[in-house]
Amino acid sequence: MSPRPTLSRSLVFERTWPFVLDLAVAACGLAVFYAVLRLAQYWMGHPVAAVAISLSTRMLPLYAFYSLMRIAIAYLLSLVFAIAYGYLAAYHPRAEGFMIAVLDILQSIPVLSFLPGVMLAMVSLIPGRQLGIEMGAVLLIFTGQVWNMAFSFYSSLKSLPRELREACSVYRFSAWQRFWQLELPFAAIGLVWNSIVSVAGGWFFLMACEMFVLGDRDFRLPGLGSYLQTAAGAGDIHGMLWGSAVMILIVVATDQLVWRPAIAWTDKFKFEQTESAERVRSPILDALRHSNVLGWLRKAAVLPLSERIYAGVSRRERRETAESRSSRRRIPRFAAAFAAVAAGAAVAFAALRAIEPLRQLRSAELLSLLAGAAATFFRVNAALAISSAWAIPVGVAIGFHPRLARVAQPLAQIAASYPATAIFPILLIGLVRMGGGLGIGSIALMLLGTQWYILFNVIAGAIALPSDLKEVAALYRFSSWQRWRDLILPGIFPYLITGLITASGGAWNASIVAEYFHLHGRTLQTLGLGAQISSASDHGQFSILLLATILMASMVVTVNRLVWRPLYRLAETKYRLG
Repeated sequence: MSPRPTLSRSLVFERTWPFVLDLAVAACGLAVFYAVLRLAQYWMGHPVAAVAISLSTRMLPLYAFYSLMRIAIAYLLSLVFAIAYGYLAAYHPRAEGFMIAVLDILQSIPVLSFLPGVMLAMVSLIPGRQLGIEMGAVLLIFTGQVWNMAFSFYSSLKSLPRELREACSVYRFSAWQRFWQLELPFAAIGLVWNSIVSVAGGWFFLMACEMFVLGDRDFRLPGLGSYLQTAAGAGDIHGMLWGSAVMILIVVATDQLVWRPAIAWTDKFKFEQTESAERVRSPILDALRHSNVLGWLRKAAVLPLSERIYAGVSRRERRETAESRSSRRRIPRFAAAFAAVAAGAAVAFAALRAIEPLRQLRSAELLSLLAGAAATFFRVNAALAISSAWAIPVGVAIGFHPRLARVAQPLAQIAASYPATAIFPILLIGLVRMGGGLGIGSIALMLLGTQWYILFNVIAGAIALPSDLKEVAALYRFSSWQRWRDLILPGIFPYLITGLITASGGAWNASIVAEYFHLHGRTLQTLGLGAQISSASDHGQFSILLLATILMASMVVTVNRLVWRPLYRLAETKYRLG
């Protein structure tokens, strides 16, 4: 065969392929526009709190679209909040302790504890529109996604190598330049992997956020979560299989279209002296890089706009440096002190008013809550121990071998995203027949919901480990024990602590569905704080709900202060890269 046809085919391919990519980008833009338009039409309509959920498979595409939009909006809100909150906590020493304590408390509060306040507030703020109910559901999903991302970004900022900070000072980077060119890239690997597990957590709590009872009101929103819960309650195996298949399809598509390109893109931000021999590849990312439309937008809009922003920030900082600000510092300090006192007084007044319902509780109810707290504490720690035993070695293996990651990561993401409450009836029936029960079954459900925090953070830590350190270990022929002791565990330590902290909070969160379950018209529950929170939410017992939430938050914060916080400081000082 002559080389001429081969050359002509390659030229045709080089000319037509970018055009095909441009058409694909334009089609995606039109699809996004249509999705926004359809969502706006539904959300701006008249409110319908209890939608009749159809188990027809024809409704699955529409239900999947609504659930996907809720999770996507909740994720974007989580990403913005995590970056802003983590940045403020890392660079404001006076507020750092308070902000991390607040983060500890919030991540320990179960989704159902947010439910009454969030849902009633959103319905009151946006009356007469479906938007109020939908935003309430979005914010509930937000509370199940955001905390581990905030911890991850904060931990990355605290472990920035000293020489990189010094380089920014030498080159006089503005705060804006330092954020975009150092801090965000350095935190990108951990942020992407925690985003994966956050979205998986959103799918996990989807059933609780789309279909729930609040006092005498029944909330049912159209979506995959409510579809699966309705099918599980009706014993419709056909509906559960179809709903599960659609959810798995969405998870796989999200992995290939979003997370795989993001992981490949963040691979260039690894902190290392030598280039790694194996790089993460993504055909989608390679295709986007060859798109003429995206390239033109970058040159015509993104780069000029970023340069203008950098120039404006630089000029403003030079003016502020040239001016004397000594006379202007007293007023902001006085204003800050006055605002702090006023905020403290307002918080104290609100807290006193909030705990007034606790006077209605009897001593027997208090003792029951304390016993439930002890039982849930035992289950949470058992779930953490079992999760760590398998997630740490598996996560290291996936992070060290990109070929294994290409296969294992989508499988882990599917397993993490699938709502465990959908398969929990089968697991529970099996345990009951074997002589177990909800006491043991609740630990299994906690495992299904929390082990992924440890796994994905360990994967991120193993990927972020510099390649030159791995090559040194191979050059000096470290044994397996030496590799784990001197390279792997110290290298992944900051990520592992973040995973354990968020997994602990996730286990407490999962207790609300693990210890209290509706099965075929029956309510199964075991002794535990999560069961007491779920029962109080079902029956509108807000005083018990409030005290149980306070107990859970207090226990989590105490453990964080006595155990996780010292380990966090150790990760920031002894085991940081530099």
